Amino acid sequence: MTRLALTLFLFTSTVAQLCAQSASEPPADFLRSMGKLYVVVAVIVLVFLGLAIYLWSLDRKLTRLENQIDDHV
Repeated sequence: MTRLALTLFLFTSTVAQLCAQSASEPPADFLRSMGKLYVVVAVIVLVFLGLAIYLWSLDRKLTRLENQIDDHV
């Protein structure tokens, strides 16, 4: 188990180090110069809010269903 954890840690640190090498122009600077960075951030926020609302409504439905099951038993 510890061997697997160590292997995964080393693999992820190697991948992170390779991805951290800077290119000629970082993507954030490119998107900022084109004025698209705010669009990307807005889409990410909307997706997150959609998921949060979906999970909240699913939790409410499951709670109601659990209460109905408890009442009938």
